[in-house]
Order: sequence, then C-alpha cells, then structure tokens
Amino acid sequence: MTSQVSSPAEQADGAPTGERPAPGGANGGVHNGGGKEVRRLDRVIIRFAGDSGDGMQLTGDRFTSETASFGNDLSTLPNFPAEIRAPAGTLPGVSSFQLHFADHDILTPGDAPNVLVAMNPAALKANLGDLPRGAEIIVNTDEFTKRPMAKVGYATSPLEDGSLDAYNVHPVPLTTLTIEALKEFGLSRKEAERSKNMFALGLLSWMYHRPTEGTEKFLRQKFAKKPDIAEANVAAFRAGWNFGETTEDFAVSYEVAPATKAFPTGTYRNISGNLALAYGLIAAGQQADLPLYLGSYPITPASDILHELSKHKNFGVRTFQAEDEIAGIGAALGAAFGGALAVTTTSGPGVALKSETIGLAVSLELPLLIVDIQRGGPSTGLPTKTEQADLLQAMYGRNGEAPVPIVAPKTPADCFDAALDAARIALTYRTPVFLLSDGYLANGSEPWRIPELDDLPDLRVRFATGTNHTLADGTEVFWPYKRDPETLARPWAVPGTPGLEHRIGGIEKQDGTGNISYDPANHDFMVRTRQAKIDGVVVPDLEVDDPSGEARTLVLGWGSTYGPITAAVRRVRGEGERIAQAHLRHLNPFPANLGQVLKAYDTVVVPEMNLGQLATLIRARYLVDARSHTQVSGMPFKAEQLAEVFKEAIND
Repeated sequence: MTSQVSSPAEQADGAPTGERPAPGGANGGVHNGGGKEVRRLDRVIIRFAGDSGDGMQLTGDRFTSETASFGNDLSTLPNFPAEIRAPAGTLPGVSSFQLHFADHDILTPGDAPNVLVAMNPAALKANLGDLPRGAEIIVNTDEFTKRPMAKVGYATSPLEDGSLDAYNVHPVPLTTLTIEALKEFGLSRKEAERSKNMFALGLLSWMYHRPTEGTEKFLRQKFAKKPDIAEANVAAFRAGWNFGETTEDFAVSYEVAPATKAFPTGTYRNISGNLALAYGLIAAGQQADLPLYLGSYPITPASDILHELSKHKNFGVRTFQAEDEIAGIGAALGAAFGGALAVTTTSGPGVALKSETIGLAVSLELPLLIVDIQRGGPSTGLPTKTEQADLLQAMYGRNGEAPVPIVAPKTPADCFDAALDAARIALTYRTPVFLLSDGYLANGSEPWRIPELDDLPDLRVRFATGTNHTLADGTEVFWPYKRDPETLARPWAVPGTPGLEHRIGGIEKQDGTGNISYDPANHDFMVRTRQAKIDGVVVPDLEVDDPSGEARTLVLGWGSTYGPITAAVRRVRGEGERIAQAHLRHLNPFPANLGQVLKAYDTVVVPEMNLGQLATLIRARYLVDARSHTQVSGMPFKAEQLAEVFKEAIND
C-alpha cells in the first residue's frame, strides 16, 4: 500500500506554495508488507555531488534513464569542472548532477534539492547553501577525515558540530560498505572504491522505487570487455539497494507516480539537447534527401554532436574532424558547394574563428548550418558553464554587411525541431543559418516524444540542371545569381553539372552573372538584396500566452530561459497576478508581429543569461523600453528569483 500526497495544479513546476515536498515530510505514510513505510510524493529534486572522478555524471545519467523508463516527467542539470580531472577533494573539483522528476508536467531541474548525496566534504560544502531546511543529506562518512576536511576549510567535522541540525542527515560509510560488498571479486582497494557511486545509485534507486534492470544491463554492456569489473559494479549496485532495504536509518522509501497526464500519447525516450540536435540534423538530411556533412573541431560543450553523428554513416552522414575551427567550417562550406546539407559545430570561441568563412558563405549564398552551443566567456571563459552571450556575435560578428538568420531552441527536446527549422531556412533561402543552443540545453535532458516520419517536414530541394537566362541575342545561359522572385534565393548548381560552370569567391559578385564586380551601384544593390533575402525569411508569428487577456506586463525570453521563465510565470499566476509570456525561437528575422505584441503591454521584461543583448536589440528595433533582467553566473535562472522580478514589474 502507498499513501497519496496531493498534487494540485498549482504545485506544478514553479508553484508558489508547497513547492518542494521533502522526503520525510509527506503525510499519511503507511507500512508495506516488509515493515518499511512507503510514501508517495508528487515530485523530488535529487543532487549527486562528489569529485569529478567519482562518477557523479554517470550516476545521474543512470538514475535519469531509469526515471524516464518509469514514466516520470523530468529535467536535469549536470554541472562539472572544465578540467578532465580537477584537483581531488577541492571545491573547484566538485562535480554534480541534479535531477527533478515528477508525476506531472515540470519545466526546470528545480531551484533547490530535496536530497543531496555528498561523496566528500568538498561536495557537502559546495552544495549546502542550496539546500532548504529539512532536506535529506546522504553523506559518505569515510571521506570526513582530517585532511579532506582541511582542504575545504572545515576545522571540525560538520557531521558532529551541530551545523547540520537543520537537515535530515544520513551518515553512510559508502566506501567501506562498497569494499566489503566486493571482497569476493579480488579487486584492489582502489579498484573497489571506484564502485561506490554504484552503491549510492543502488541506495537511491531503492529509496525512490526506480527500476534496476536497465542499469544492470548498461553496466554489463559498458564493461563487456572486463566482465569481472562489470559484475563488481552490478554487485555494488545491488548492495546499495539491499542496504536501503535492511538498514534502520532508512525507515521510509518514496514513490513518485508516472506522469500519465503530462504527455500526449506517443512513444517517448529521455534525450539530451546535443543528442536531440544530432538526431534533428540527421532527420533534416533524410527529409532533404541530401548527404549530411559535418566539418568540425572538438570544443566543449559541442563535441557530443560530432561524436554522435560519427556513428550514423548508414544515414549518409559524413563527419570530418578538422585540425582547427577554420578548417572545419571551410570543409563544411566546400561540402555545401558540392550539394550536401553542410553543418559546422562549435562554441563561442570557435564562432569568432569561423567568422570570415561565415561571411564567405553569405557572399556565396550557400546553405550552411552553424551550430553554436554557447558557454561562458569571454575568450575560453567557462567551458562547462552556460551562458547566452553569443547573440550579438551571431547577429553582427562579421566584417561588412553579412546578415544571417538565427534560430534558438528552448528546451533539450526542442533542439530536434530547431535543427529541422534551421535546415529549412538554409535550404530554402540559400544562406548560412545560426543555431544557438547552450550548455544548459546541450547537457540537460527531458522526455522527448519520438515523431512520426509522416509528421516531419519535406525539405527536398531542386538543384539547377540547365540554363535559366536568355541574353539579348537569344543565347541561353546560366546565371548563378539569378534569383527566385519569392525567396530571393539563387540557384544551387552542383559542380560537374554540364554547362553550369560559374565563379565562386569572396570578391563582390555582379548581379545575375556572378562575375567579379567593383561597381559601386552593383555593390549597393547586392548588399541590400542579401539583407532583403534574410528580412524576407518566413517565420511563424510570435504566440503570446495571456490567459486572462488583461495582463499589462509581458515577459519575453529566448533560448534556454524558457523553462525557468515559464515556471516563474506559473508561480506568479498562482498568486493571482496577471502576466503574459512570449518566447522567441527566431531572432533574425524577428517574427513579423513582434512589434505589435510589444506595444500591447505597458511593461516588457526580458530575462537573459547575458548583460541584455536581446533587450538591446528590442530597444533599438522597436523603440520599446524593455526592462532587462540579467544573470551571468554560468548557471541557469531559478524560478523563485524570476518570480520576484516579475512581481516587482507588475506592481511598479
């Protein structure tokens, strides 16, 4: 038997009250047949934290996968150092993985964890400030010795000095228990210790009734070439589960029911933003009936796309890992000239290096996708942290007038659709297109409804096959810059097509013929024509969420701020306030109705993870005094903080 904790609509992600049901704080628990109490919660936020070598990302990934298979809605926030192996036991070396899962629709990884699994003193100290009173802390007591505590400034043990009295602390000797469980495998102490994350995963899987079969199968596949290590990890995982079942310290376990009402009918899987984006690119190639070519140079946090696409040669995907960023985009542009759906992936520093070739793609008017997974800057900045600070670089970061469309996904799963949308624009209008994701979307995950093939857009294009212009003397010729009257796109002539030879290069082209031209009037015409082509890109009108129709304050966002903004808007509405919300996918060109939408509200608030780049564009383009709210901490917004900002804007 289980007891049910109510899950009213206002307790959805971002609810104003009762927002974080801490384990142990649910009502009406009953005992199951095994003597352990089971309580049902509507949602839980768990954070695994430890050294970057403790396997916290793997632990979080496995818990997430099992949670997805169980049917909960979920959202994740991996957070790790930039170093491959950061200094052990130090605050900069802490790696964490936060998972928010629920029996209803949620939008963010959660503002504060209900449960912290701390593998060492550094993990405890780095994350303690985020915990609400009453939160559960599962702490590996084996690591709380004098030297590890001294590394992070603990003069006395926080497990003994009363500083954790506000929390429900579970001291567990994870390392000792793991080594004891693996005695029969004949492993060294160091080898056995590596499995302590699996012990912790087993314990948490018991606490929250997660499935286990998938994790055991995963471990056997991952270590297929080392079956002894595989079985040792499975044994540690089972030992953690059994420890939860038998120890008196964990008298309660918890259930979070599947989110049966949160999703439309369909087949779902858990997916990260980078994986969704890679799948979207593959789908675009298939829908366009073109080979997909990726020219790329590895860079955090975009490298996963290169890794994933390299696995899919069966879909006509070719990947080229170049020696640098410039070579990567150069190869991609060459593939576009050759008739492929061409892509280059990077992050902010790489965009700077690619800028001249992006300008060349603008001049050549060839389809090319530039995928920018934004991270903290400037320069190499914060490689593993998130930011939205490349918008103005994408908009203007090239010499000369070189306009490029910009598309931004709003959630990890939306990266799939955004990739298809970017490909549509690139192929239809013969232009490079920026796809602006970021580290939060790239590494975060959520359930994704796998689309039906019949629902995907038709992206097929027609290559030029013959002459398209008649000279005054009646001669039939091919003009490479003769434009489609609707889209202003030029013909796409694949090299080797008889009679369609034409010049390419960065020097200005003569209208129509494509010959080199230094004529001032022609340059003026070509610059304005290229701008008009981008201005004419067809994008959907901006949709506004304003249930009452009487709101006077509008929140306008773009990209990955969607989740925190929407969660905050829900909170504000739950308190009886009226507020409208709109979210931009297309940042160049803006939706045609954006100006009309902005002028319909007295106050426009623009939250961004930069210093106000979209707000700057909005003010300049529409002469609207947009109120900018910014954050550049390397972490996503918290819904609670945004809710306070929105209430202040409403009441001003």
